[in-house]
Amino acid sequence: MTDHLTLDEQICFPLYAASRAMTAVYRPKLERLGLTYPQYLVMLALWERDGRSVGDVCHALALDSGTLSPLLKRLEAAGLVRRQRSTADERRVDIQLTDRGRALRDEARGIPDEMAVACGLSMDEFLALRSTLRRLTDSLMAFPAPPATPAAIPEDQLNEGEEP
Repeated sequence: MTDHLTLDEQICFPLYAASRAMTAVYRPKLERLGLTYPQYLVMLALWERDGRSVGDVCHALALDSGTLSPLLKRLEAAGLVRRQRSTADERRVDIQLTDRGRALRDEARGIPDEMAVACGLSMDEFLALRSTLRRLTDSLMAFPAPPATPAAIPEDQLNEGEEP
């Protein structure tokens, strides 16, 4: 009988380990650009389409605005982006690349090829893996979240005579 509660039987652990390894290989490449991996993802979204709204970038990167806002502040402080309220809808904040932010794209141009080589996959394997990961992500994001359950109260915090 197979014990499904081992690392070797999990899908989450190889994904986690691969993600950490991928980020570690990206790190020195991005340090040369003055970017962290999450900042690089924001820049990729903006290099793809400049002038996106904060909400649009949140959607593209599957992030919430509380996570994205500090990234944008650091990118703005580095002179790579500019945030401004939309003139059409002042509730919306648009993000524009600066000249420096646009120029950084040329410096980053070789990174995807370097990463493809680092992955050690054939082009067919690389494309198949990317497709599979996209399907996996879509499925997991569509999976209904379980209802919230009350947190267990540690025994040392129970009052004497009370039941949990």
